[in-house]
Amino acid sequence: MRWERLFADLEGQLAAGAAAQGRWDVADLVRAERAGVRLVDRVRAATGTTVRLTLADAGEPVEGELLEVGTDWVLVALSERRRALVPLSAVDALAAVPAAVAPPAGPVERALGLGHALRALARDRATVRVRTRGGVVSGRVERVGADHVDLTPQHGAARATTVPFSAVCAVVSA
Repeated sequence: MRWERLFADLEGQLAAGAAAQGRWDVADLVRAERAGVRLVDRVRAATGTTVRLTLADAGEPVEGELLEVGTDWVLVALSERRRALVPLSAVDALAAVPAAVAPPAGPVERALGLGHALRALARDRATVRVRTRGGVVSGRVERVGADHVDLTPQHGAARATTVPFSAVCAVVSA
């Protein structure tokens, strides 16, 4: 009887140890999974919700419904008619982004970078306000290069202003 209790106690300790090890293994797997989550995938999961973006220019936060998410940009509805195209590199903080994660983007979505979104604005001859780290530039989107955008002022014969993508904090529809 004494031996049976000893072996039963040992079996109980082994089972408890195995359960504890299983909990540690699950926790390690969860941490490893979270370590591979990209911000853009979390932001894509927030599409259709209201978000608040604090930008590198320290100006007014961009707040509104998240409409689209590209590989390196987001499109936010500021109002019924106004939109803000924001490079993710210009975002200092995001509020109201859920912990959910969307599946990784497909090959077509991954190819649609900031330049593609700006070229669509150039095609539509859109007039915008570009918030940069140094101020605001307004004009019509004229040309879009690999890493810059040219804006032509609406009035007068002034020359175009070139803004590097790295300086863009938000492109806001006029």
